Amino acid sequence: MNYKDIVVGMVEEISHTITKKDISDFVNLTGDDNRLHVDPKYAANTKFKKPVAHGMLGASFISTIIGTKIPGDGALWFSQSLDFIMPVRESDSITVRATVLRKDDSEKIVELKTEIFNQHRQIVTTGIAKVKIVEQDETTNKYADPEDLSDRKVVLVIGGSGGIGSATCVSLAKAGFDVAIHYNKNSDAADSVKDEVVNYGVNACTWGCDITKENDVKNMISGLNRRIGPISVLVNCSTPIIPAIKFPELLWDDFQVHLENQVMGMLFLVQAVLPDMESKNFGKIIQVDTKYIDAPEPNMIPYITAKSAIRGFSKALANDLGPKGILVNTVSPGMTDTDLISEVPARQRMVLAAKTPLRRLAVPQDIAKVIVFLASNDSNYLCGETIRVNGGQVML
Repeated sequence: MNYKDIVVGMVEEISHTITKKDISDFVNLTGDDNRLHVDPKYAANTKFKKPVAHGMLGASFISTIIGTKIPGDGALWFSQSLDFIMPVRESDSITVRATVLRKDDSEKIVELKTEIFNQHRQIVTTGIAKVKIVEQDETTNKYADPEDLSDRKVVLVIGGSGGIGSATCVSLAKAGFDVAIHYNKNSDAADSVKDEVVNYGVNACTWGCDITKENDVKNMISGLNRRIGPISVLVNCSTPIIPAIKFPELLWDDFQVHLENQVMGMLFLVQAVLPDMESKNFGKIIQVDTKYIDAPEPNMIPYITAKSAIRGFSKALANDLGPKGILVNTVSPGMTDTDLISEVPARQRMVLAAKTPLRRLAVPQDIAKVIVFLASNDSNYLCGETIRVNGGQVML
Protein backbone atom coordinates (compact mmCIF):
# COMPACT_ATOMS: atom_id res chain seq x y z
CA MET A 1 0.00 0.00 0.00
CA ASN A 2 1.45 3.37 -1.01
CA TYR A 3 1.59 6.18 1.55
CA LYS A 4 -0.79 8.32 -0.51
CA ASP A 5 -3.42 5.54 -0.40
CA ILE A 6 -3.57 5.53 3.40
CA VAL A 7 -6.25 7.73 4.96
CA VAL A 8 -7.00 8.62 8.57
CA GLY A 9 -9.70 6.30 9.93
CA MET A 10 -8.71 3.36 7.73
CA VAL A 11 -9.08 0.02 9.55
CA GLU A 12 -7.64 -3.44 8.88
CA GLU A 13 -8.10 -6.68 10.83
CA ILE A 14 -6.65 -10.17 10.97
CA SER A 15 -7.72 -13.15 13.08
CA HIS A 16 -5.88 -16.12 14.52
CA THR A 17 -6.61 -18.97 16.94
CA ILE A 18 -3.82 -19.51 19.47
CA THR A 19 -2.70 -23.15 19.42
CA LYS A 20 -0.51 -25.28 21.63
CA LYS A 21 1.99 -25.37 18.76
CA ASP A 22 2.07 -21.55 18.65
CA ILE A 23 3.08 -21.46 22.31
CA SER A 24 5.63 -24.23 21.87
CA ASP A 25 7.15 -22.51 18.82
CA PHE A 26 7.33 -19.22 20.72
CA VAL A 27 9.14 -20.95 23.60
CA ASN A 28 11.59 -22.61 21.21
CA LEU A 29 12.25 -19.33 19.40
CA THR A 30 12.63 -17.03 22.42
CA GLY A 31 13.68 -19.41 25.18
CA ASP A 32 10.92 -17.99 27.41
CA ASP A 33 9.72 -21.16 29.14
CA ASN A 34 8.16 -19.34 32.10
CA ARG A 35 6.08 -22.01 33.85
CA LEU A 36 3.05 -19.71 33.91
CA HIS A 37 2.91 -20.25 30.14
CA VAL A 38 3.79 -23.95 29.86
CA ASP A 39 3.05 -25.77 33.12
CA PRO A 40 -0.66 -26.40 33.94
CA LYS A 41 0.14 -27.48 37.52
CA TYR A 42 2.11 -24.33 38.20
CA ALA A 43 -0.57 -22.12 36.62
CA ALA A 44 -3.29 -23.86 38.67
CA ASN A 45 -1.77 -22.36 41.82
CA THR A 46 -1.90 -18.81 40.49
CA LYS A 47 -4.83 -16.44 40.06
CA PHE A 48 -4.96 -17.40 36.37
CA LYS A 49 -5.69 -21.10 37.17
CA LYS A 50 -4.68 -22.15 33.64
CA PRO A 51 -1.58 -21.44 31.52
CA VAL A 52 -1.49 -18.04 29.86
CA ALA A 53 -0.06 -17.48 26.39
CA HIS A 54 2.90 -15.12 26.25
CA GLY A 55 1.71 -11.53 25.90
CA MET A 56 4.22 -10.93 23.14
CA LEU A 57 2.95 -13.96 21.23
CA GLY A 58 -0.37 -12.18 20.73
CA ALA A 59 1.35 -8.86 20.19
CA SER A 60 3.53 -10.39 17.47
CA PHE A 61 0.45 -10.43 15.26
CA ILE A 62 0.57 -6.64 15.30
CA SER A 63 3.67 -7.11 13.16
CA THR A 64 1.63 -9.28 10.82
CA ILE A 65 -1.07 -6.67 10.28
CA ILE A 66 1.49 -3.87 9.85
CA GLY A 67 3.68 -5.88 7.49
CA THR A 68 0.93 -7.36 5.35
CA LYS A 69 -2.15 -5.13 5.61
CA ILE A 70 -1.57 -1.58 6.70
CA PRO A 71 0.77 -0.21 5.48
CA GLY A 72 2.08 -3.55 4.12
CA ASP A 73 5.21 -3.82 2.00
CA GLY A 74 7.85 -1.27 2.98
CA ALA A 75 6.53 -0.79 6.52
CA LEU A 76 9.29 0.03 9.01
CA TRP A 77 7.74 -0.46 12.47
CA PHE A 78 9.86 1.65 14.82
CA SER A 79 7.70 2.38 17.87
CA GLN A 80 5.04 0.53 19.84
CA SER A 81 3.35 1.02 23.22
CA LEU A 82 1.52 -1.93 24.73
CA ASP A 83 -0.94 -2.38 27.59
CA PHE A 84 -1.85 -5.99 28.37
CA ILE A 85 -5.40 -5.89 29.74
CA MET A 86 -6.48 -9.54 29.85
CA PRO A 87 -4.78 -12.93 29.48
CA VAL A 88 -4.94 -14.95 26.27
CA ARG A 89 -4.98 -18.73 26.50
CA GLU A 90 -4.55 -21.69 24.19
CA SER A 91 -7.59 -22.06 21.86
CA ASP A 92 -8.57 -18.40 22.23
CA SER A 93 -9.37 -16.71 18.91
CA ILE A 94 -7.86 -13.24 18.69
CA THR A 95 -8.67 -10.43 16.29
CA VAL A 96 -5.97 -7.82 15.71
CA ARG A 97 -7.19 -4.42 14.54
CA ALA A 98 -5.12 -1.46 13.30
CA THR A 99 -6.74 1.96 12.86
CA VAL A 100 -4.96 4.92 11.24
CA LEU A 101 -4.91 7.81 13.73
CA ARG A 102 -2.72 10.34 11.93
CA LYS A 103 -0.14 10.81 9.16
CA ASP A 104 3.10 12.79 8.96
CA ASP A 105 3.47 13.66 5.29
CA SER A 106 6.98 15.10 5.65
CA GLU A 107 8.42 11.86 7.04
CA LYS A 108 5.85 9.41 5.59
CA ILE A 109 5.05 8.17 9.08
CA VAL A 110 1.72 6.61 10.03
CA GLU A 111 0.46 6.37 13.59
CA LEU A 112 -1.83 3.42 14.29
CA LYS A 113 -4.09 2.48 17.16
CA THR A 114 -3.49 -1.24 17.70
CA GLU A 115 -6.04 -3.40 19.52
CA ILE A 116 -6.32 -7.13 20.12
CA PHE A 117 -9.70 -8.64 20.99
CA ASN A 118 -10.57 -12.16 22.12
CA GLN A 119 -13.47 -14.27 20.88
CA HIS A 120 -15.75 -12.55 23.38
CA ARG A 121 -14.95 -9.14 21.80
CA GLN A 122 -13.03 -8.13 24.94
CA ILE A 123 -9.89 -6.04 24.53
CA VAL A 124 -6.87 -8.02 25.69
CA THR A 125 -4.08 -5.76 24.41
CA THR A 126 -4.01 -2.14 23.25
CA GLY A 127 -1.37 0.35 22.21
CA ILE A 128 -0.05 2.84 19.68
CA ALA A 129 2.26 1.94 16.79
CA LYS A 130 4.37 4.26 14.64
CA VAL A 131 5.39 3.08 11.20
CA LYS A 132 7.57 4.71 8.57
CA ILE A 133 6.85 3.74 4.99
CA VAL A 134 9.86 2.99 2.81
CA GLU A 135 8.69 3.02 -0.79
CA GLN A 136 10.59 1.63 -3.76
CA ASP A 137 12.05 3.83 -6.46
CA GLU A 138 10.52 2.10 -9.47
CA THR A 139 12.97 3.75 -11.90
CA THR A 140 16.09 2.45 -10.16
CA ASN A 141 14.91 -0.68 -8.40
CA LYS A 142 17.70 -3.14 -9.07
CA TYR A 143 15.97 -5.82 -7.06
CA ALA A 144 12.90 -6.04 -9.26
CA ASP A 145 12.35 -9.52 -10.65
CA PRO A 146 12.67 -9.26 -14.44
CA GLU A 147 10.80 -12.49 -15.02
CA ASP A 148 7.23 -12.07 -16.20
CA LEU A 149 5.17 -14.21 -13.86
CA SER A 150 1.80 -13.38 -15.41
CA ASP A 151 1.37 -16.95 -16.69
CA ARG A 152 2.56 -18.61 -13.51
CA LYS A 153 -0.11 -20.88 -12.00
CA VAL A 154 -0.48 -21.37 -8.28
CA VAL A 155 -2.63 -24.23 -7.00
CA LEU A 156 -4.16 -24.33 -3.54
CA VAL A 157 -4.91 -27.90 -2.47
CA ILE A 158 -7.37 -28.05 0.41
CA GLY A 159 -6.65 -31.16 2.45
CA GLY A 160 -3.18 -31.28 0.94
CA SER A 161 -1.81 -33.25 3.88
CA GLY A 162 -4.23 -36.17 3.32
CA GLY A 163 -3.99 -39.21 1.06
CA ILE A 164 -5.49 -37.92 -2.19
CA GLY A 165 -4.45 -34.35 -1.36
CA SER A 166 -0.77 -35.15 -0.84
CA ALA A 167 -0.60 -37.21 -4.04
CA THR A 168 -2.27 -34.32 -5.85
CA CYS A 169 0.27 -31.82 -4.52
CA VAL A 170 3.18 -33.94 -5.72
CA SER A 171 1.61 -34.62 -9.13
CA LEU A 172 0.90 -30.92 -9.63
CA ALA A 173 4.49 -30.08 -8.73
CA LYS A 174 5.72 -32.60 -11.29
CA ALA A 175 3.56 -30.79 -13.85
CA GLY A 176 5.22 -27.46 -12.97
CA PHE A 177 2.60 -25.83 -10.75
CA ASP A 178 3.52 -23.87 -7.64
CA VAL A 179 1.64 -25.48 -4.76
CA ALA A 180 0.04 -24.14 -1.59
CA ILE A 181 -0.58 -27.08 0.77
CA HIS A 182 -3.52 -26.63 3.13
CA TYR A 183 -3.92 -28.63 6.31
CA ASN A 184 -6.37 -28.46 9.19
CA LYS A 185 -4.38 -29.88 12.12
CA ASN A 186 -1.60 -32.11 10.79
CA SER A 187 1.18 -29.60 10.16
CA ASP A 188 3.87 -32.31 10.23
CA ALA A 189 2.23 -34.16 7.34
CA ALA A 190 1.90 -30.91 5.38
CA ASP A 191 5.58 -30.10 5.95
CA SER A 192 6.49 -33.57 4.71
CA VAL A 193 4.47 -33.01 1.53
CA LYS A 194 6.16 -29.65 1.03
CA ASP A 195 9.60 -31.27 1.35
CA GLU A 196 8.68 -33.64 -1.49
CA VAL A 197 7.06 -30.95 -3.63
CA VAL A 198 10.04 -28.59 -3.65
CA ASN A 199 12.21 -31.38 -5.07
CA TYR A 200 10.55 -30.65 -8.41
CA GLY A 201 11.89 -27.08 -8.53
CA VAL A 202 8.59 -25.30 -7.83
CA ASN A 203 7.55 -22.92 -5.08
CA ALA A 204 5.57 -24.39 -2.20
CA CYS A 205 4.24 -23.37 1.18
CA THR A 206 1.90 -24.74 3.84
CA TRP A 207 -0.99 -23.08 5.64
CA GLY A 208 -3.18 -24.31 8.48
CA CYS A 209 -6.80 -23.26 8.41
CA ASP A 210 -10.29 -24.37 9.45
CA ILE A 211 -12.19 -23.84 6.20
CA THR A 212 -15.50 -23.58 8.06
CA LYS A 213 -14.36 -20.26 9.58
CA GLU A 214 -14.77 -17.42 7.10
CA ASN A 215 -12.15 -15.09 8.57
CA ASP A 216 -9.58 -17.90 8.72
CA VAL A 217 -10.17 -18.60 5.02
CA LYS A 218 -9.86 -14.92 4.11
CA ASN A 219 -6.61 -14.65 6.08
CA MET A 220 -5.27 -17.79 4.41
CA ILE A 221 -5.94 -16.52 0.88
CA SER A 222 -4.52 -13.08 1.71
CA GLY A 223 -1.43 -14.65 3.24
CA LEU A 224 -0.91 -17.07 0.36
CA ASN A 225 -1.22 -14.23 -2.15
CA ARG A 226 1.76 -12.60 -0.50
CA ARG A 227 3.74 -15.77 0.12
CA ILE A 228 3.32 -17.66 -3.15
CA GLY A 229 1.05 -15.60 -5.43
CA PRO A 230 -2.62 -15.30 -6.38
CA ILE A 231 -4.45 -18.63 -6.53
CA SER A 232 -5.34 -19.63 -10.09
CA VAL A 233 -6.45 -23.20 -9.34
CA LEU A 234 -8.40 -24.31 -6.26
CA VAL A 235 -8.58 -28.05 -5.53
CA ASN A 236 -10.79 -29.20 -2.65
CA CYS A 237 -9.87 -32.67 -1.35
CA SER A 238 -11.15 -32.04 2.16
CA THR A 239 -13.33 -34.68 3.83
CA PRO A 240 -14.05 -35.26 7.54
CA ILE A 241 -13.82 -38.69 9.12
CA ILE A 242 -16.66 -40.94 7.92
CA PRO A 243 -18.03 -43.00 10.83
CA ALA A 244 -20.49 -45.77 9.97
CA ILE A 245 -23.74 -44.77 11.72
CA LYS A 246 -27.04 -46.58 11.29
CA PHE A 247 -29.99 -44.38 10.32
CA PRO A 248 -31.98 -44.69 13.61
CA GLU A 249 -28.92 -43.49 15.52
CA LEU A 250 -28.21 -40.43 13.36
CA LEU A 251 -28.20 -36.94 14.86
CA TRP A 252 -28.44 -33.66 12.96
CA ASP A 253 -24.92 -32.91 14.20
CA ASP A 254 -23.69 -35.85 12.10
CA PHE A 255 -25.05 -34.13 8.99
CA GLN A 256 -23.85 -30.69 10.04
CA VAL A 257 -20.20 -31.74 10.33
CA HIS A 258 -20.17 -32.88 6.70
CA LEU A 259 -22.37 -30.10 5.33
CA GLU A 260 -20.28 -27.40 6.98
CA ASN A 261 -17.04 -28.91 5.70
CA GLN A 262 -18.27 -29.50 2.16
CA VAL A 263 -20.75 -26.72 1.40
CA MET A 264 -19.93 -23.92 3.82
CA GLY A 265 -16.19 -24.51 3.49
CA MET A 266 -16.39 -24.45 -0.30
CA LEU A 267 -18.52 -21.29 -0.22
CA PHE A 268 -15.90 -19.45 1.84
CA LEU A 269 -13.04 -20.75 -0.30
CA VAL A 270 -14.57 -19.78 -3.65
CA GLN A 271 -15.61 -16.35 -2.40
CA ALA A 272 -12.05 -15.73 -1.20
CA VAL A 273 -10.25 -16.76 -4.42
CA LEU A 274 -12.83 -15.35 -6.83
CA PRO A 275 -11.65 -11.71 -7.01
CA ASP A 276 -8.19 -12.70 -8.29
CA MET A 277 -9.65 -15.19 -10.76
CA GLU A 278 -12.12 -12.62 -12.06
CA SER A 279 -9.37 -10.03 -12.49
CA LYS A 280 -7.49 -12.45 -14.78
CA ASN A 281 -10.62 -13.85 -16.50
CA PHE A 282 -9.21 -17.26 -15.68
CA GLY A 283 -9.44 -19.83 -12.93
CA LYS A 284 -10.03 -23.50 -12.21
CA ILE A 285 -12.06 -24.90 -9.33
CA ILE A 286 -11.89 -28.65 -8.82
CA GLN A 287 -14.01 -30.44 -6.24
CA VAL A 288 -13.51 -34.04 -5.15
CA ASP A 289 -16.75 -35.86 -4.31
CA THR A 290 -17.44 -39.63 -4.25
CA LYS A 291 -18.81 -42.51 -6.29
CA TYR A 292 -21.17 -43.23 -3.39
CA ILE A 293 -23.44 -40.49 -4.75
CA ASP A 294 -24.10 -42.80 -7.70
CA ALA A 295 -23.85 -46.10 -5.80
CA PRO A 296 -24.60 -45.58 -2.08
CA GLU A 297 -23.38 -47.97 0.60
CA PRO A 298 -25.10 -48.49 3.98
CA ASN A 299 -24.52 -46.27 7.03
CA MET A 300 -22.99 -43.32 5.14
CA ILE A 301 -25.99 -41.00 4.85
CA PRO A 302 -24.46 -37.73 6.21
CA TYR A 303 -21.35 -38.13 4.06
CA ILE A 304 -23.30 -38.98 0.90
CA THR A 305 -25.79 -36.16 1.53
CA ALA A 306 -23.04 -33.56 1.84
CA LYS A 307 -21.16 -34.86 -1.19
CA SER A 308 -24.38 -34.82 -3.21
CA ALA A 309 -24.92 -31.22 -2.16
CA ILE A 310 -21.43 -30.18 -3.21
CA ARG A 311 -21.88 -31.83 -6.62
CA GLY A 312 -24.99 -29.73 -7.18
CA PHE A 313 -23.15 -26.69 -5.82
CA SER A 314 -20.33 -27.26 -8.31
CA LYS A 315 -22.64 -27.60 -11.31
CA ALA A 316 -24.54 -24.43 -10.42
CA LEU A 317 -21.24 -22.64 -9.80
CA ALA A 318 -19.91 -23.78 -13.18
CA ASN A 319 -22.92 -22.21 -14.85
CA ASP A 320 -22.42 -18.90 -13.02
CA LEU A 321 -18.64 -18.63 -13.41
CA GLY A 322 -18.13 -20.12 -16.88
CA PRO A 323 -18.83 -16.79 -18.65
CA LYS A 324 -16.03 -15.26 -16.57
CA GLY A 325 -13.47 -17.80 -17.80
CA ILE A 326 -13.54 -19.74 -14.52
CA LEU A 327 -14.05 -23.47 -15.01
CA VAL A 328 -15.61 -25.64 -12.30
CA ASN A 329 -15.37 -29.43 -12.52
CA THR A 330 -15.63 -32.42 -10.21
CA VAL A 331 -13.63 -35.62 -9.75
CA SER A 332 -15.59 -38.55 -8.29
CA PRO A 333 -13.33 -41.30 -6.92
CA GLY A 334 -14.33 -44.78 -5.90
CA MET A 335 -12.96 -46.28 -2.70
CA THR A 336 -9.33 -45.20 -2.56
CA ASP A 337 -6.55 -46.69 -0.46
CA THR A 338 -6.05 -43.86 2.06
CA ASP A 339 -6.34 -43.41 5.84
CA LEU A 340 -10.04 -42.62 5.41
CA ILE A 341 -10.75 -46.32 4.79
CA SER A 342 -8.48 -47.60 7.55
CA GLU A 343 -11.49 -48.86 9.52
CA VAL A 344 -13.09 -50.64 6.56
CA PRO A 345 -12.60 -54.40 7.11
CA ALA A 346 -10.00 -55.99 4.84
CA ARG A 347 -12.56 -58.53 3.59
CA GLN A 348 -14.90 -55.73 2.50
CA ARG A 349 -12.07 -54.06 0.57
CA MET A 350 -11.17 -57.35 -1.11
CA VAL A 351 -14.78 -57.98 -2.13
CA LEU A 352 -15.11 -54.49 -3.62
CA ALA A 353 -11.82 -54.87 -5.49
CA ALA A 354 -13.01 -58.20 -6.89
CA LYS A 355 -16.22 -56.58 -8.15
CA THR A 356 -14.27 -53.81 -9.89
CA PRO A 357 -13.56 -54.43 -13.60
CA LEU A 358 -9.91 -53.47 -13.01
CA ARG A 359 -9.78 -55.87 -10.03
CA ARG A 360 -8.21 -53.37 -7.64
CA LEU A 361 -9.04 -50.34 -5.54
CA ALA A 362 -7.81 -46.90 -6.55
CA VAL A 363 -4.58 -45.51 -5.18
CA PRO A 364 -4.27 -41.75 -4.56
CA GLN A 365 -2.15 -41.25 -7.67
CA ASP A 366 -5.05 -42.48 -9.84
CA ILE A 367 -7.15 -39.57 -8.63
CA ALA A 368 -4.30 -37.07 -8.63
CA LYS A 369 -3.56 -37.60 -12.34
CA VAL A 370 -7.12 -36.67 -13.28
CA ILE A 371 -6.96 -33.57 -11.07
CA VAL A 372 -3.75 -32.51 -12.82
CA PHE A 373 -5.53 -32.90 -16.17
CA LEU A 374 -8.35 -30.64 -15.00
CA ALA A 375 -5.85 -28.10 -13.67
CA SER A 376 -3.96 -28.02 -16.97
CA ASN A 377 -4.74 -26.20 -20.20
CA ASP A 378 -5.67 -29.56 -21.75
CA SER A 379 -9.08 -29.29 -20.06
CA ASN A 380 -9.91 -25.71 -21.00
CA TYR A 381 -13.19 -26.68 -22.67
CA LEU A 382 -14.48 -28.77 -19.77
CA CYS A 383 -17.02 -27.01 -17.59
CA GLY A 384 -19.49 -28.49 -15.11
CA GLU A 385 -18.27 -32.05 -15.70
CA THR A 386 -18.02 -34.92 -13.23
CA ILE A 387 -15.19 -37.31 -14.07
CA ARG A 388 -15.64 -40.69 -12.39
CA VAL A 389 -12.40 -42.41 -11.40
CA ASN A 390 -13.55 -45.73 -9.96
CA GLY A 391 -12.12 -48.47 -12.14
CA GLY A 392 -15.51 -49.18 -13.66
CA GLN A 393 -17.40 -49.64 -10.38
CA VAL A 394 -19.98 -47.14 -11.70
CA MET A 395 -20.62 -46.70 -15.41
CA LEU A 396 -23.06 -44.00 -16.49
